[in-house]
Amino acid sequence: MPPHDRDKGFRNLHIKPQRKGLVSFLRMRFFAGQWPDYAAGAGRVARVAAALDKIHAPRNGLQTTWIGHATVLVQVGGINILTDPVFSERASPLSFYGPKRAAPPALTLAQLPLIHLILISHDHYDHLDERAARRLGERPVWVTPLGYRRTLARFGVQHVVECDWWQRWQLQGAVITATPSQHWTGRGLRDRYRALWASWAVQVGDFRFWFAGDTGYDDRIFKEIGMRCGPFDLALIPVGGYEPRPFMKDMHVNPEEAVAIHRDVGSRYSLGIHWGTFPLTAEPIDEPPRRLREAARSLMGSRFVTCALGETLTIPLHHN
Repeated sequence: MPPHDRDKGFRNLHIKPQRKGLVSFLRMRFFAGQWPDYAAGAGRVARVAAALDKIHAPRNGLQTTWIGHATVLVQVGGINILTDPVFSERASPLSFYGPKRAAPPALTLAQLPLIHLILISHDHYDHLDERAARRLGERPVWVTPLGYRRTLARFGVQHVVECDWWQRWQLQGAVITATPSQHWTGRGLRDRYRALWASWAVQVGDFRFWFAGDTGYDDRIFKEIGMRCGPFDLALIPVGGYEPRPFMKDMHVNPEEAVAIHRDVGSRYSLGIHWGTFPLTAEPIDEPPRRLREAARSLMGSRFVTCALGETLTIPLHHN
């Protein structure tokens, strides 16, 4: 049995299981200090109208469109890949209560092109959305870590490929490898660590990209990913969800750690995600890109940026 797999659930490689649950989060959220007003700050997150002509007729190279939070449309080699699709108004099991979007998704489900592959990093409500799963349905292949088949079946999705860390599959013209991350899972009160979490390395032709999902930082994890699966033409790396630091640091990277991940995995071009959408943590809504710009000043020969909601970036393929 792999060291991250135990009879009582999965575990992280380098830290002990976290005992922070819903009660401790609520205590921190409502009684540990002033949190910013995300609704008031939503206007500080740049937004552009999605370029539907580009999205539905992509040119050569790579296109990536930030839809919001960790939901990104990646288009390369005629394959349309969607990461952690969340389109609901709230990241919550309840439609009327829970973290509410500061801004709507940059694309609606109806505006998406035909999706071939969906990558799921973990099962938290800001990364796995029942409404989106039911609408996207059976046409895409859903690629998940271990333990998601039953949950997705409840959402009407049957075309699921589950992967353990370092397991590799070839699907729809892409070679996909489940890579480790440092996080946790659970959608209810009694299912913590019962499903696995992962990041994803994808190769389409000569092009390689990596989706970090959601993670804390440990250089051993990311240097191994870079050594075994990199270097990458593109990485999607979280830059938000990091304050208050004592509570969040094991499971969420800050912008400075995100830049370290960019270096560790050997990414040529990285896009900062997981910010500006849901009021999940205590940093101001527009702080992550400002801190990232400062942290990325030292990069030589590579780039790490954020973009506007709805913006489509074209990254030319480049290989030595």
